[in-house]
Amino acid sequence: MLKISVLVSGGGTNLQALIDAQNNGVLSSGRIVQVISSRPDAYAIERAEKNGIHTDIVSFKAAGNDFEARILEALGKFKPEIIVLAGFMHILSKNFIEKCSAKIINIHPSLIPSFCGKGFYGLKVHEAVLKSGVKITGATVHIVNEIPDGGEILAQKTVEILPDDTPEILQRRVMENAEWIILPRAVENLCRKIDKRVFIKPIKYPGRGIITGMTEKGRKMLAYFIMGRSSSSKARIFERSGDDLIIKLTQNDKNFDPSLILYSPLRIIDGNIIITNGDQTDTIYDFMKNGGTFEDALRTREYEPDEPHFTPRISALMTNSGYKQSILKKAGRYFFEYEYEKGKGRLIHTYNHDVMPGKTLPSFSGEPREIFIPEDINSFSNSLWDELGENYRVALYVRYYDFDGSYKDRLFNTQEVL
Repeated sequence: MLKISVLVSGGGTNLQALIDAQNNGVLSSGRIVQVISSRPDAYAIERAEKNGIHTDIVSFKAAGNDFEARILEALGKFKPEIIVLAGFMHILSKNFIEKCSAKIINIHPSLIPSFCGKGFYGLKVHEAVLKSGVKITGATVHIVNEIPDGGEILAQKTVEILPDDTPEILQRRVMENAEWIILPRAVENLCRKIDKRVFIKPIKYPGRGIITGMTEKGRKMLAYFIMGRSSSSKARIFERSGDDLIIKLTQNDKNFDPSLILYSPLRIIDGNIIITNGDQTDTIYDFMKNGGTFEDALRTREYEPDEPHFTPRISALMTNSGYKQSILKKAGRYFFEYEYEKGKGRLIHTYNHDVMPGKTLPSFSGEPREIFIPEDINSFSNSLWDELGENYRVALYVRYYDFDGSYKDRLFNTQEVL
C-alpha cells in the first residue's frame, strides 16, 4: 500500500473527500500518512487530527525563502510515493519537483486548459468562468510539473452552469459534483499504476486465482495461477495444448486422488474463453456447445468435497463484449458480470487470508477485486509470479490478446517434467 502526503492551505474539503474515500474503500491502494499545512490556522489540520493522521505545519510566512526546503524536510519523515495538492495555495518550483521523488498531483476547479495557470485559483476561477458566458465548467486532476496547471491530465468531470449561479454557488457545486468525486478515484488509479502488486496486502496462500480484464490500451487479458501446500499439489505443471491450457503431473503418486488437481484450466469455444479452477471447465464447455449458458452450467455444480476446507470452485467466461466471474461456495453460488474497461481487471481466488497450519482455509468473500492491468505483459507476469511467493506457488499462465485476435502469453512453472 502506497503512502500519501496531502498538502493543504485552508478548510480541507478535498482532504475530507480523500479521507472519506479511504474510509469507505474507494481509496484502498494507498494510505494518507501525513497532512502538511502552509497555514497554522487551516481547518484541514483539525480534519486530519480527527482521523488520526500525522500533521505538520510549514508556515509560508514564517519560512520565507526556506519554505520549499522545509516542506521537503517534512516529507522526508514518511517518504510518500504520492503527494496530493488539495487546496494548496502555492506554486511549487521546478527545483522542488525535481528534488521530490514522489508523484505530485493537483485538483484544479476548471476544465483545463480553460481558466488555469497563474492567477487562476479559488473563487477567481469561478468568477472568470461566469464572466466568460460558457455553459459548462468542471474540475481537473493533473500531474504537477514546472508549468502551473500544465501537467498530464488524469481525470476531468463536467458541471453545468445554471442561470442564477454566483461564484460561491458555482464553487460549491463544482466541489460536490466534480472535485470530491474525481480526486479520490484519480489517486486510487495512480496508486495502482505506481504499485504493480495485484494483492493489496501480502497473502501467503490465496490458493487458485483468476484474473480477467483489459490492458491500458484496450487489449483483453487473462491470468490463472495455482498454488500448493502438499507434495502432490506441488507436483504439477501447466502445459499449452493448442490455444487451451492443461495441467500435468511431474511425478507418479498412486496414493492420492488426482480428480481435484488435474483438469483443463482454460478452454475456448466459439471465440469465448473459459477459465476455471477445476473440471467445471468441461461442464461449461459442454453446456455452451449445446446452447446452454455459463450460469446454467455452474448451477449443476458446487464447491469441492475436500472437507474441512470445502474449496470454492471459481470460474470466468470472456466474450467479445465483457466477462463474467463466479464462485461456488458452501454458502451459495455467486455470479458477477462486467464490461471491459481499459486498464482494469477483476481478481477472484479461492482462499481469503492466511491461517495457521492445520486450520480450515477460509473461502474468498465479497465481489472480485478490481485491479490495475498494465500494458506490459512481462511486467505484469513477473510481478504477479513474485507476489505468489516461492514456498507455495506452482504455476502461472498469463495471456494478452492483440486487436487482430492473436495473443502473447507467459507461462511459469516451479517444477519441470521429470
